[in-house]
Amino acid sequence: MDFTNGSPNNSLASSLQAMNISNSKDQEGNSPAKRAMPAMAATHSHVGMNPNRIRPTEDIFNPDDPHIREASRGLTHTRYFSLDIIRMIMQYLGDEGYNASRMTIQDESNVKWHEREENTNDTRRLKKAILDGEWAEVDKILSKPLFKNQKSFLFAVYKQQYLEYIEHREMQKAFTFIQKRLKPLEQHQKTPAEFKDLCYLLTTKSIHDAPSFRSWEGIAQGRDKLVEQFQSMLDVENSVKDGSIYVPPNRLLNLLRQAVAHQIEVSRYHPRISPIVETLLQDFSPFVIPNACKTIMQGHRGNVKCAEFVGHEGRTIISGSSDNMLRVWDTETGQCLHILEGHSSRIWDVSSNDAGTTVASASGDSTVKIWDIKGSKASCRATLSGHSGDVYTVKYHPTSNHVVSGGYDKIVRLHDLTTGQVVKTFSGHQLAVSKVIINPVGNLIVSGSKDNTIKFWDLVSGVCIKTISSHLGEVTSVAMNSNGTLLLSSSKDNSNRLWDVRMTRPLRKLKGHQNTSKNFIRAGFAHNSLLVGGSEDGLVYIWDQESGDILQKLQGHEAMVYNAVWSPKQSMFVSSSDDRTVRTWYYDEKRAL
Repeated sequence: MDFTNGSPNNSLASSLQAMNISNSKDQEGNSPAKRAMPAMAATHSHVGMNPNRIRPTEDIFNPDDPHIREASRGLTHTRYFSLDIIRMIMQYLGDEGYNASRMTIQDESNVKWHEREENTNDTRRLKKAILDGEWAEVDKILSKPLFKNQKSFLFAVYKQQYLEYIEHREMQKAFTFIQKRLKPLEQHQKTPAEFKDLCYLLTTKSIHDAPSFRSWEGIAQGRDKLVEQFQSMLDVENSVKDGSIYVPPNRLLNLLRQAVAHQIEVSRYHPRISPIVETLLQDFSPFVIPNACKTIMQGHRGNVKCAEFVGHEGRTIISGSSDNMLRVWDTETGQCLHILEGHSSRIWDVSSNDAGTTVASASGDSTVKIWDIKGSKASCRATLSGHSGDVYTVKYHPTSNHVVSGGYDKIVRLHDLTTGQVVKTFSGHQLAVSKVIINPVGNLIVSGSKDNTIKFWDLVSGVCIKTISSHLGEVTSVAMNSNGTLLLSSSKDNSNRLWDVRMTRPLRKLKGHQNTSKNFIRAGFAHNSLLVGGSEDGLVYIWDQESGDILQKLQGHEAMVYNAVWSPKQSMFVSSSDDRTVRTWYYDEKRAL
C-alpha cells in the first residue's frame, strides 16, 4: 500500500465523501458522523501486533549518545546527527518559502554551508586583501594553514601578482618574482604549459600573446576570479569536514511519510483503504470501535478497582485490586508477568511513566508506592507518605519526575520522585479528592472531588484558578484529551460531561450508563472522537464525542465496570470490574457493531 502521496486531511466531510455517505441526517435523524463512524471502523482488519517488530527505542537512535553525536561516517568523515536534522528543517523552510526563518536557523545553528568559513576573521581579511591588491597582507594570512591544497591556491595568488607586474610593465619585478615565488611551486600549475607561458610573458608585448592567458580579462576580473576560487576551495573543504551535505529533495517530508507508513504497517489493524492522517503530533492510530473481548485476565482475589496500559507503547497492563495487590499482564497474551505485593489495603488507582519502566499505585493504606517493573523481577522502589486516610488517585507528571496524588484528606499533593518528598500541596476541596490528572503541558493539575466540584490548579503557584460546580453529584473522575483542550468528567449524578477547558464551558452531557452508588466509575477519551467509560450495569459504554450518541455497549463483565482505558498504540480498551477480572477489547471485523 502506498502512503507516500496525498496530503494529510482531517476533514470529516472528505471521509464521508470517500465512503459515499451523505453529509446530512437520514430519515431516522441519525447524524452523518454517527453513520460514518461504524463505516470508518469497518475499513480495518485485525492482524494483531507483530511480536518481532522493532520498537523505536534509544537502543536504535539516541541523539544524546556521544557515539552518535560524533558518529564516524566511513573512515574519515565526521557527522553530527543534530546537524542533519537542522539541514532537513532548513531545506523544508526554503522549499515552503520561509526564507527569513531559514536564515535565522542557519545563523543560530552556525551551519553555514557556503559561508561559514567566511565568518572567520582570516577568510574575511584574505578576501578583502585580494580584492584590494594588498599582497603583503595576503602573504601574511597564507603563512599559516587555512585549508588543504593551500599551495595550489598560493600558486594562483602568485600568478595573479605576476600578471599584474606584467600588466604594469614592471618587468624587472616580474622576473625576480617568478624566480623566487612561482618557480618553487611550479608543480602546482594547472596545465603543463602554464609556467612556460608565464616565462614567455617576459618577452611579449601583451599578456594575451601567451596561449595560456588569451582569455585574460584584466586585473580586477582576475582578482574576482581568485576570490571565487578561494571560496570554491573552502566549500570543498567544508563538505569534507561535515560529511556529505547533499540533502535529497523533500527529505524531511519523505522521512515523515516513511514514519507514518511504518506506524500503519506495525499497527494491530491494517486499513483496507489509505487512511486519513489527521496530525503528525501524535502517532498514527487506526480508527476502530472495539466490539469484542480479546483477553480475560484472571488472578485477582478481590474486585479490580483500576487498570491501565503501561507507558506509551502499552505492551503491558497494570491492575490494582481490593486484594491489596497489583498485577502486571502481557497485553497480547493476557499472561500475568508480575505480582506486586506491599500495600496493606486496597489499590484505588494506578499510573505509569511514559517509558513504561515504573508504575505508581494509590492505596487505602495512606501511601503511594513506586514500582520498578523494567527488569525480569519487579520491585518497590519507593513509598511516598503524607496523606491521612485512603489515597484514591495518583498520576505521573509528563516529565516522569513527579507524581500527583489525592485522597480522603481532601488535599492534592505533588511528590518529587528524586527525593521522595512532598514539594507542594493544593488545598481547597471540602470533601475527598477522587481523581487528579495533569494537562499535557504539565503546568496544570485538575482534580475531581466528592464535594461535586472540579478544580484547576496552577502547578507552580499552587493557586486554584478555576472551579466547576455544575455536577449534582460526587465527581468520580476527570480526564483530558491529548492536546489539553477538552475535559471529560464523571459524576454520581449519572452523567459524564464534556467541557471546553479554555472557556470552562459545558459542551454536552453523556448519558445511558449507571453511576450512582459509592463506587468510583471513571471515563476517558479514545481517539480524537470517542469517549469510553465504565458503568454499574456491567457494560463498557462508547460514545460519539461530537454528538453524545452511544455507539457501542460492550458486554462481557459479570458485575460493575469501574473504568475503561484506551491505548492509542495498541488500539484497544482495557477494563476492570467488580467481577475480579481485567479484560481487553478490540475490533473484530467478523462481528457487527
